[in-house]
Amino acid sequence: MSPTFASCRVPNYRRWAIGALVSNTGTWMQRVAQDWLVLTQLSHESGVAVGITTGLQFAPVLLLLPVTGAVADRVNRRRLLMVTQAASAVLALVLGLLVLAGAATLAEVYLLAGLLGVVAAFDGPARQAFVSELVPREQLANAVGLNSASFHAGRLLGPGVAGLLIHRFGTGPVFLINAASFCAVLVSLTRIRVQELRTGSRGRDRGGFGESLRYLRSRPDLLAVLVIVGLVGTFGLNFQLTTALVARVTFDKGAGEYGLLGSVMAIGSLAGALLAARRSRPGLGLIVVSTLAFGVVACVAALMPSYLTFALALPPVGLCALTMMTASNALIQLSTPAHLRGRVMALYLAIFMGGTPLGSPLVGWIGQVWGPRWSILFGGLVAIAIAVLVGLTVLLPARRRRGSAGSPGTASEKGTLEKGIPAVIATGRTVTTATPTSSQRPAGRSARMAVPLGGLASEDHGPNARPA
Repeated sequence: MSPTFASCRVPNYRRWAIGALVSNTGTWMQRVAQDWLVLTQLSHESGVAVGITTGLQFAPVLLLLPVTGAVADRVNRRRLLMVTQAASAVLALVLGLLVLAGAATLAEVYLLAGLLGVVAAFDGPARQAFVSELVPREQLANAVGLNSASFHAGRLLGPGVAGLLIHRFGTGPVFLINAASFCAVLVSLTRIRVQELRTGSRGRDRGGFGESLRYLRSRPDLLAVLVIVGLVGTFGLNFQLTTALVARVTFDKGAGEYGLLGSVMAIGSLAGALLAARRSRPGLGLIVVSTLAFGVVACVAALMPSYLTFALALPPVGLCALTMMTASNALIQLSTPAHLRGRVMALYLAIFMGGTPLGSPLVGWIGQVWGPRWSILFGGLVAIAIAVLVGLTVLLPARRRRGSAGSPGTASEKGTLEKGIPAVIATGRTVTTATPTSSQRPAGRSARMAVPLGGLASEDHGPNARPA
């Protein structure tokens, strides 16, 4: 089997991936249908209304952050996912029935979007951390990449199918199809072999959310990643909104053409995710470069003069965006101890998605006042600025420090880290090892050793922990 699909050799992951692909396709169908419903039927082509709807779906991710991460770390993630998937299906079913009955209002769509956001706030951290239970640690980066590939394969199929269904039947049936698609995930979760899950130290640690913040403060490389994904996610990754504005307002196109833009962009996104799946250890350098490239190609796409050239410019945008997102996700997961992973991933998702309640209405307002092209151009400029800033203030100084270290033990120490020796907590500059033996410890002080930026975290933290 190709290294790109190495995680599919694991039966549990293979079952999960099949169900997730079906559900992801349905989710993207609903996103297109919901935006089109608000834009064309429930408002007077208001970008702000679409932005508010999108924002309501993501606001709970930020508001419930202290709770959702702790829940993901302390409860059975498989059972939690079964609850969240069933709840999402019910909400999609209700919206579909309201639309078919001709009773849907903008206020009701806002309410259902907010409730879906509450469900997603609990689903996201559990879903991200659950991947680490399905595969061995050495395949985690590959599994994260394949998860992104599945998500964007759904994005490739979903918008196009949704556009055709909306054109022929309206938005109502699309919501019902999405409700049915959640059954695929529920079936896959019931078929997973529980005894083969790698639960690690989950549920044993009772530290609060502050523990994850203290860990992140000790990792400047991970803080830089969070800054990048926060700003780019808030202002640059609103294509669900911006392509709707460009298709409808700038190029005067219908639902079919709008859905096609999502599918075309997903070609690049899928390619980026599959390429990311081949990398075993993504680093901060890759994230910075892909963020800079994303900003450049997004600005180019915003300036395209016709619908055709705009569509042709979207695959590189998707490729760069997915490289950045997948590398960021994998680096965060690989660098985080097992007992903190749910809380750290909750913070990651809150920063990545929680900015949307602010970003979507603002980007919608920019598109409405300055023109749809500016809604994309603004996000591209933000991405370029933050990539340059992180590159100059974090990445280059870290590389200079590593270059000047140059001690005989550096290479061996780096190899030790990459093999995942327990009880090593990376700080981006130095690490403190577990209590050494008397023969290893210099008198009067702790042994310390240099660690390359983005060093891997151990899975063993404390007397009650064990490797995941």
